[in-house]
Amino acid sequence: MSIRFCSRLCFFTTQALLVMCCATIKHQSNKIDRFALVSRNNVVLHAPDTLGSLSVGNGEFAFTVDISGLQTYYKAYENGVSLGTQTQWGWHSIPHDKFTVEDVAVKYESCDGTMAPYAIQHSQGSAGAATASLRANPHRLHLGLIGLVLLKENGDEVALHELENTFQKLDLWTGKIETTYTVEGVPVKVELYSHQTLDQIAVKIESDLITKSRLKIKMTFPYGKECHVCPGYDFENTDKHTTTLVENKGEHAVIKHQLDTTTYFVTVDWKGGTIKSSNREHVFELSPATANRFEFTAHFSKTQVGPRANYSETAESSIHHWKRFWSNGGAIDFSQCADPRARELERRVILSQYLTRIHCAGSMPPQETGLTLNSWFGKFHLEMHWWHAAQFSLWGRDSLLQRSMPWYQQVLPKAQATAKWQGYDGARWQKMTDPVGDESPSSVGAFIIWQQPHPIYFAELLYRTQPSRETLLKYQDIVFNTATFMASFVKERDGAYHLCHPLIPAQEIFKAKETDDPAFELQYWYYGLSTAQQWRKRLGLPEEPYWKKIIERLTPLSADKGLYLPNATTPNAYGDDQYRRDHPAVLGALGMLPVNTRVDTAVMRNTLENIMQRWQWETTWGWDYPLIAMTAARVNKPDIAIDALLMNVQKNTYLVNGHNYQDKRLRIYLPGNGGLLAAVAMMAAGWDGSTDDAPGFPKNGQWNIKWEGLKKMP
Repeated sequence: MSIRFCSRLCFFTTQALLVMCCATIKHQSNKIDRFALVSRNNVVLHAPDTLGSLSVGNGEFAFTVDISGLQTYYKAYENGVSLGTQTQWGWHSIPHDKFTVEDVAVKYESCDGTMAPYAIQHSQGSAGAATASLRANPHRLHLGLIGLVLLKENGDEVALHELENTFQKLDLWTGKIETTYTVEGVPVKVELYSHQTLDQIAVKIESDLITKSRLKIKMTFPYGKECHVCPGYDFENTDKHTTTLVENKGEHAVIKHQLDTTTYFVTVDWKGGTIKSSNREHVFELSPATANRFEFTAHFSKTQVGPRANYSETAESSIHHWKRFWSNGGAIDFSQCADPRARELERRVILSQYLTRIHCAGSMPPQETGLTLNSWFGKFHLEMHWWHAAQFSLWGRDSLLQRSMPWYQQVLPKAQATAKWQGYDGARWQKMTDPVGDESPSSVGAFIIWQQPHPIYFAELLYRTQPSRETLLKYQDIVFNTATFMASFVKERDGAYHLCHPLIPAQEIFKAKETDDPAFELQYWYYGLSTAQQWRKRLGLPEEPYWKKIIERLTPLSADKGLYLPNATTPNAYGDDQYRRDHPAVLGALGMLPVNTRVDTAVMRNTLENIMQRWQWETTWGWDYPLIAMTAARVNKPDIAIDALLMNVQKNTYLVNGHNYQDKRLRIYLPGNGGLLAAVAMMAAGWDGSTDDAPGFPKNGQWNIKWEGLKKMP
């Protein structure tokens, strides 16, 4: 794998007060030149970089290309940022015996003696087979590779290293990827756009190789792949699926791809040329006519008939939508900052906006690797949804957050069924899940609880922008079912309410059977129930008395020697370095979450400083650095906030394409990108109760930022 790190490795109030504070926007006397801000951060490549592949997309669909301008050299990129063609609707299941969570269920005892079943992982026997099937199916489907066949004069195909004078640019303002290179001295130019409301690409190619019959387009269709982290394609099992040219008339063709119970269509339109089946199964070749310029579009759809657009219409869609995206919502200009790290921070912020727009702004919560490659079989993790999507609202782009909210409503019955199965009320949201809301067995995920309040947080963000009865009615089912489960989950003991085992906190190193009262989760429970209670008041409903009791008597955070402990069952957390690893989630209790009377700012400041001194940073993950930055901002340590965002550790690496690199297994990690945007927005616009301009940035004359269109964090 080529790992050219082209980027620097530096990375409750009253309703009236809420409405007043929530939408505070900084109005600059001199507006930011947004075109200049965005354009100076265009991605430019001068050589192949297998970690530098570029994508176009729209939130529902993404298409990722190599240095050829299309998906020609996919094998070379398999261990880098691989070349994906993925959609929100493209899923596949390999036929297996039918299993349910009952086949993997094991009962666990809580602190009050009650027992509840949990869907955990097994490695052997029928439960092992059930585990493998339920985790891997359905899996997100790679819809097919569209690449070039480039021939040398002697008829051999051009290898990746034989491309010369390579140049590739992602124009962020228009969403266009433009690629140029030469093959044995003959120039090739490829322009690529993605339509912004259709799952479609449009391609223009200019080269005299066309007139020499040395350039064709190749379309290759794979079988689905049961793999934990991989590109998501299988080109070996050619007999398990069928690919048929069901229409081929004039300059229009429709390819039907059938994989078991999954069927989809690719409609190809072009000007001048022919398409035919290759001598290899599942491969089609589009041969341009003799002119040295060729255009084609490829539209992916679950149905054979549907709307399409030509090249010009697709280009116009991309240009119009991206200009509107960058011209509206929030912006931060770092160009007047004297700190030499500011340039890199601006690059990360701009590219993260682009990447989260195409990968995280769809109709479902995104997987951690977006629509580029599969991680955890292409499924999404709901505890990560906050890190992907909360930033959309803070950047004044609520419509992008709203896109995924209906999914919670759609899968609400299954979340309610999970709660009932375990003896609780309300809706228990899934952890690792899929389009229809089925839970995947996991010996960790089954016990994680911090995804539960996320839908309440999202709904509150949207209400702060549109504080209307309509907003309340739209999301009340999600808010109240979530809060009902949260209230049902706590246990009363010694006159207080507790979060009791079995649970695994956000700092996942702690054991499910032994962990009680994690600090971050306690604060999130307090925030969620308090906010849900506020929603009842706004709707003219009486307070829920049981929620009120929990809010008033929720057990306090555990502390020792002036430091907040990660949970109540690990009193030696700061005396034993084995606990100073993984996510420093205790900081989220005041950072991601707002200040209240339950948290002592001075104690949290001490906790932050202690963690910064001795944490095992190699064990952290991409969203941990924004987590730290938000806490540092709230406790008036802006220098630490900047240091955290740009900490020089591997998992805080941002590649040339803007992706947050983690390790050889997980080469991209969008929770890092989304978390960065949330933290930076909060550091600039502040939070409820903050009064200074840019309170999260140092006041040392080095960080003279200009910002507009951002909203305060709760």
